[in-house]
Amino acid sequence: MAERLTVGGHTNWHLTRSKRKSAGIVSWPEAERPRERLLRIGPQALGNAELVAILLRVGTKGTNAIELARQLLQQCGSLRGMAEMPVSSLLSIKGLKGAKAAQLAAAIELARRIALPDKRTRPIIKGTLQAARYLQERLRGLPDEHFRVLYLNRQNRLLDDALIAQGTVDGVRPPIRTIINRALQVNASRFIAGHNHPSGAAGPSESDRLLTRDLVAACRPLGLKLLDHVIVGGDNTYSFADTGLLAEMELECLAPEPPMRRREPMKEKT
Repeated sequence: MAERLTVGGHTNWHLTRSKRKSAGIVSWPEAERPRERLLRIGPQALGNAELVAILLRVGTKGTNAIELARQLLQQCGSLRGMAEMPVSSLLSIKGLKGAKAAQLAAAIELARRIALPDKRTRPIIKGTLQAARYLQERLRGLPDEHFRVLYLNRQNRLLDDALIAQGTVDGVRPPIRTIINRALQVNASRFIAGHNHPSGAAGPSESDRLLTRDLVAACRPLGLKLLDHVIVGGDNTYSFADTGLLAEMELECLAPEPPMRRREPMKEKT
């Protein structure tokens, strides 16, 4: 608001810096406010800080929403860095209370989901490269480990994209029974497993290998087929199918069990 000053009998109107700060963006000329600019000329014309400020809505005492948005982006390093922050980390940033952090997290998740193929189109997963790209869009940048399964019909058309398990960066062990039951529920004949490594390393751990082997073994008697297990580590992916490791596991399951050796009775010592 304007501050009235009287000097030498003359009245002047002066907007002090402190008053402007405390009043926030609402004190700005309407043509300069981010929300009004977005409605007038479109979101593409706004900078990152202005767009984030619209989500924050208000700033804090002495800091308007745009300045708070700039500080947030500087602390995160980039929009991608902000998108990859867990909600708990957002809450720890000065000026972001529950409502602001929730609004940001909701907008980030909506953007992530919009980037996915429309479920109404039910895309066909034609090969391992397409599967890796799909899962990379779904899993890249998540702060904790997610295990997803893409359930397909015989024409490789996507029937369901299910989050089976979620946990800490130490690892997730999804229940085999849950994966198989979901396949039967959606009438899938094949599926692709995928999970992320928040560390950024895409190579499989021993636990990943054991899980994949268990999945192959569990699918065989039911007529289901595991087409691939994709690991997403940042901008890199690992495919059990492309490396040939999945085929080796399938051969192991087809191999007959070695015959048990007949144990000879122990002879008594004389």
